[in-house]
Amino acid sequence: MPMKARSLGAIALALSLGGCLSFGEKPPASLLTLTPAQPIAVGQTQTATSGTVTIATPAIPQEIATLRVPVRSSDTAVAYVKDTRWVEPPNRLFARLISDAVTTRTGRIVIATRLMGEPGASLAGDLRSFGIDAPTSSAVVTFDALLQRDGGKPVEKRRFEARVPVSPIDATTVGPAINQAANQVADQVADWIGR
Repeated sequence: MPMKARSLGAIALALSLGGCLSFGEKPPASLLTLTPAQPIAVGQTQTATSGTVTIATPAIPQEIATLRVPVRSSDTAVAYVKDTRWVEPPNRLFARLISDAVTTRTGRIVIATRLMGEPGASLAGDLRSFGIDAPTSSAVVTFDALLQRDGGKPVEKRRFEARVPVSPIDATTVGPAINQAANQVADQVADWIGR
């Protein structure tokens, strides 16, 4: 009988603590992702007549190396939007968005990694901003791109940026605004590659 009482006591204690313990944050009701403004047509076959492009996943600062959405309230202060998360790291989402934009706007084939002996262009860079600027109430995407064009030409560098108004700054408004800004930057990059 004492053994049974101890077992029941242990179970009761475990059940009562269940409401107190937490193994991580409560996930938001939904997660954010990026969608291309011009999606690639399903079933479309491409031929590498206009060359290939290798797109590397951009480097990112710690501020956006998270699934949370940063909000800059000043040059030195960063907070994060409550109850909002990306479905995966923003730099991976952004690389795929650029890939889709290059495919639809230039007709070039985008490959994930350079194949041995494969000619073509290479794009890399730093995703400097990918969040909200509170003083201007805008979503900001800033990408410093490095492009090595076909034929081993000198590396080119260019900064791209887009700002889209967002108000109020909350879990329902930031995703669409950042998606729009990211698409604008991706289109600018694709047009630069395609010229």
